[in-house]
Amino acid sequence: MSPSALSDYREAAATLSPPAVSQFLAAHDWELEARQDHVREVWRLAGPNGNVEGRIMLPLAQDFADFQKRFEDTLVSLGHIHSMDAVELYEGILATRADLFFVRLDQAMLDGTIPFQQAEKTLQALYKMVRAAATTAADPSHSHRGRRPSGVTEFLEDDVRLGHTKRGSFVFTIVTRLGDPSPTVLDQVDPVTPFPRRVMETLARGLETAERLTRHWDEQVLEEPGRSGLSAGLVESLEDMAQPVQLRQVDLSFEWAAAEPRPDVGLATIVLDRDVMGGLPRVRERLVRQEEPSRRETLVGIVKGLSRDDSSDEEVETASVTLAAEVNGKQRSVHLTVTGEDHDWAIAAYRQKLPFTVTGDLTYEKRAWRLMGDIEVDSSFLQHHAGLRSVAGDEGLDGGGE
Repeated sequence: MSPSALSDYREAAATLSPPAVSQFLAAHDWELEARQDHVREVWRLAGPNGNVEGRIMLPLAQDFADFQKRFEDTLVSLGHIHSMDAVELYEGILATRADLFFVRLDQAMLDGTIPFQQAEKTLQALYKMVRAAATTAADPSHSHRGRRPSGVTEFLEDDVRLGHTKRGSFVFTIVTRLGDPSPTVLDQVDPVTPFPRRVMETLARGLETAERLTRHWDEQVLEEPGRSGLSAGLVESLEDMAQPVQLRQVDLSFEWAAAEPRPDVGLATIVLDRDVMGGLPRVRERLVRQEEPSRRETLVGIVKGLSRDDSSDEEVETASVTLAAEVNGKQRSVHLTVTGEDHDWAIAAYRQKLPFTVTGDLTYEKRAWRLMGDIEVDSSFLQHHAGLRSVAGDEGLDGGGE
């Protein structure tokens, strides 16, 4: 065996645990011949004619000085018997009581690498995606704002992990551990599905539905999006991942834990090509409008753009304002229209780069955040901080904006 292959087995041995290997053996027709608690197990694999095709000793005593070497030897033997290399065996053992989610970035890569910033943004998008799926799995009707259902934080902290990338292409591997089965649950007629499996099933359904909606719009699905695993956060995470111009497509696939019944999900691989990516904003906008109904909101931000509204028939000055402000914990561009004295205060804030405080009905439509309805500008900060008075006229108003 080559040094590289031995190194792969050594890495797998440092990551896996004996109980995980025991579950793998039990799921692959191995029989437990003998067990010495906390010391070792002896397993045999019988062939079609009853003859023994393999027998291994699995060390359990991790405090023994030679444990790591013995454990590594066991994995090498298993790889040989099952005709698997170290990576395949590692994934097979993980998948016994863990669901695996693979995200493959299809783009030109001369040396098998991607830009560091792209990797960081992809990981952030994946975290947002899994968090959205966990929230929907816990409560399909949740608004995805404010406090999330119980269990979501624990799942994100303890049950989901980032695994190894596959060779030959750049693939992010998300490992969702299902935990050990409870004896009481095994005796039930209808076993309770572990929450991590519910999250992954919700994620798979949501991704399938998002991809399908970009090709065949179905308003009925969007009436109860949580039933299909959909949420604005999940779709937004796909948009975040799809931003790099060099990205041709994203392939999303699942490998389901052998210890649990396979969920009823359709597509083996969900493909997000450029056509699908282009249709995601429409799906997200529809979901945001549903999750974010119009509400009275006071925003404080910086005026980033002003443009005169010449279409207004009113005698008072009217302008369209682009405000950079925080919405739901994230910096957004919010569009609004101001008139009269409010228009003057917007000019003053724009010129001196001072915070502009405004209240209105916050809504999301036409792929943008907007402040509408009865607009109220609070000019107290501008007056106090800069000693400003209302600036009559529109001198200095430019057409800047986003």
